[in-house]
Amino acid sequence: MAASVHDAVSSDEYVSSSEVIREALRDWKQKRLLQLQNIEEVRNLWLEGIESGAGKYTDIEAIKKEARRRLDNIS
Repeated sequence: MAASVHDAVSSDEYVSSSEVIREALRDWKQKRLLQLQNIEEVRNLWLEGIESGAGKYTDIEAIKKEARRRLDNIS
């Protein structure tokens, strides 16, 4: 990693190693925030699904049959 930082500075892409590290930390922080938001969204969708009650299809074959029926209605 140190070599990557050194190369970025040597190629004049960045003025200093501190600048490379600051940008990397900003990018990491933004990526982490997006991950946390995605996790929260999945949790909310999961809870919404649970709270909506039991599904009307009993097995995967019933789900496939309904999907095929809907696809036929679109075409």
